[in-house]
Amino acid sequence: MDDYIKRNILCIDLKSFFASVECVERKLDPYNTPLVVCDPTRNGAITLAVSPYLKKFGIKGRSRVYELPKNLGIIKVPPRMRLYQQKSKEVIKIYLEYVAPEDLHIYSIDECFLDVTNYLKLYKKTDYELALEILNKIQEKTGLTATAGIGPNLLLAKVSMDIEAKHTKDNIAYWGYDEVKTKLWSIHPLSKMWGIGPHMEVRLNKLGFSSIGDIAQANKELLRKNFGIIGEELWLHANGIDTSKISDLNNAPVKEKSYSHSQVLFKDYFDFNINLIIFEMLDVLCRRLRKEKKLCGLIGFGISYSKSVGGGFYHSNKLAIQTDDSNILYRECMHIFDKYYNKSPIRKVSISFGKLTNNETRQLDLFQDPKKVEKIIQINEAIDSIKEKYGANKLVPAASLLKDSTLLERNNKIGGHNA
Repeated sequence: MDDYIKRNILCIDLKSFFASVECVERKLDPYNTPLVVCDPTRNGAITLAVSPYLKKFGIKGRSRVYELPKNLGIIKVPPRMRLYQQKSKEVIKIYLEYVAPEDLHIYSIDECFLDVTNYLKLYKKTDYELALEILNKIQEKTGLTATAGIGPNLLLAKVSMDIEAKHTKDNIAYWGYDEVKTKLWSIHPLSKMWGIGPHMEVRLNKLGFSSIGDIAQANKELLRKNFGIIGEELWLHANGIDTSKISDLNNAPVKEKSYSHSQVLFKDYFDFNINLIIFEMLDVLCRRLRKEKKLCGLIGFGISYSKSVGGGFYHSNKLAIQTDDSNILYRECMHIFDKYYNKSPIRKVSISFGKLTNNETRQLDLFQDPKKVEKIIQINEAIDSIKEKYGANKLVPAASLLKDSTLLERNNKIGGHNA
């Protein structure tokens, strides 16, 4: 094995991040406070986070508000994303006191990887001692509790953090190659393993794999035959082998820019009322296109059905002309919807815009009247200007006043002036 997979990697996660930030801001102890981050005005809303105190009662971070126990005096608070981003930056600043930017990878708003291999001699500490110092500094400066996984590669650091660190006295766990058979192989169900989602778990279960050890001891060719290159990666990861480096993650090719918007719905929608939600979401995305002077050349549209049914669909269409007109894009979405919808109750809508270009390159097809197109552009600019100046809710379609609309409340939640 090359030296880059015998590194000293820390994977640090901020415990119950959103909920802990809200507790700290209120000078409350997250471990003794029953706090939930959610939309308190909607009984069917999904909780974004729960405090560590509530997790002791088996309450999961992603559940419906109506599922929360009534006897715990739960404090329900709305999310404040700007605050969480600011707190995340404060913690990242702490990491950069210990490692250079090229040895830090920001995995998510509350989780980072640090390669401390070249810093241990400098600080005259072991990887465990350095991890403990960093966790203590996070607690001291921000009031937040963090957990850390340590390993010789990114995979083992991450999995040790996910599986064990949260259960140790000092919130730190180390998994080296000697722990692969004793700890990594015992992981089940398979979806507890980093990189294995529910759908992959079902496919692996059907092949007779129920633990990571089963995959590690399987025929690599069988996995490759069923999953392609991913199958080989599954086998390597099941054996604790990960050749990726932090520099690989930081220097990954930049994906083509796209805009996306998804909405989890608070009740079941069907073909007779989902069109309102779709149009409202398109309006938000098209306003973003126009604000950044972009046109869309590819639209992706997807529906997820209620848990009672499961499944859904997602498809994309290349557009005949690039546009920022919500009416044109609405017709494209409804074309996909009409083709694939199976009458099941809908609980999530996802829309994405790709193949973005500058609107200076706007072209018309043979069937468009240039004068009408120009008029539509002027109308959209006027509407955008009013919303930017006075708030998104000052000018809305009449349909958004209907009970099935979610636009007004969503604008209020995220700050109607900028929505």
